[in-house]
Amino acid sequence: MSESPQRKIIHVDMDAFYASVEQRDDPALRGKPVVVAWRGARSVVCAASYEARVFGVRSAMPAVRAERLCPDAVFVPPDFVRYKAVSRQVRGIFERHTDLIEPLSLDEAYLDVTVPKQDLGSATAIATRIRDAIREETHLTASAGIAPNKFLAKIASDWNKPDGQFVLKPAMVEAFLAPLPVGKLPGVGKVMEAKLVALGIATCADLRSCGSDVLERRFGRWGARLHELAWGIDARAVQPERPTLQVSAEDTFEQDLLLSELEPHVRRLAAKAWAGYLRERERHPERIARTVVLKLKTADFRVLTRSLTAAEPPTSEAACADIACALRDRVALPPGTRYRLAGVGLAGFAAPDGSPAQDDLFSG
Repeated sequence: MSESPQRKIIHVDMDAFYASVEQRDDPALRGKPVVVAWRGARSVVCAASYEARVFGVRSAMPAVRAERLCPDAVFVPPDFVRYKAVSRQVRGIFERHTDLIEPLSLDEAYLDVTVPKQDLGSATAIATRIRDAIREETHLTASAGIAPNKFLAKIASDWNKPDGQFVLKPAMVEAFLAPLPVGKLPGVGKVMEAKLVALGIATCADLRSCGSDVLERRFGRWGARLHELAWGIDARAVQPERPTLQVSAEDTFEQDLLLSELEPHVRRLAAKAWAGYLRERERHPERIARTVVLKLKTADFRVLTRSLTAAEPPTSEAACADIACALRDRVALPPGTRYRLAGVGLAGFAAPDGSPAQDDLFSG
């Protein structure tokens, strides 16, 4: 039997996508530090142009902090209708080359071009063709990483940003990863990175020398996974049609609220989540959500979730809202605790074969 061909994966990432769309559509914004966000103490940055990033402005930071870092920034409210339209246009470009497309968000996706629709000679040539078409047809730029798996392709796409691409051939992987800081590995946030550094593990080379068994004893299955990533091992396939595992809605309040004041907001968010769930049911009527989740974020940014999987799944918006409100009783923080954000979601979807397909709600 012949071996399967080496996978050829491309990760395409649009450059400062939301901000770039705004600069494209409004010439007065070009060359200026653009921050896509609503102004206000409760707002967060959706995107920042490269001119704004020079000042340290980054996505997901509070808008007030962005304004302090870059007083001359031009704040533009997000327009997701336009961003989704451009994303669909880019998706059409991808589809000229492969049907194996796994979107991660509006502005990035994995493509498996092991067996492409057009024989351009190499995955590198396909990535170049895609980026050229994006530039010509959308007047935006994208960066790309080409590698034998998803993990490596995502790292490579960030290597020559903006408007560049980087190829990681199999023979290059071991040497390329050895000096890479552990903070560059997916899933290693600042807290995990600090734990690893405290153990003398700062790079992928350090992870390799530590050994899989040692890491697994210390961190469980995640430790073994880290050891695999340090060697560039990632067997995940590109998944064009990932089933929905969660439908949710969340909101940051204008003022921090007590738990007892949250009911109208929880019911409003439950209505939004239920509407999204009904849209999902229209596409996949056989998939039923069995779990209701309440997410809360305290004024000091502590995040907690409470969930309930009932014997019978919720069958109405009101039932969903009732469960979400009741979940507040399982929050054991002091009565004076104030909350800046709430979210309601439905999860625990039944898979087509009837088995549960559950994942962490609001994970990202």
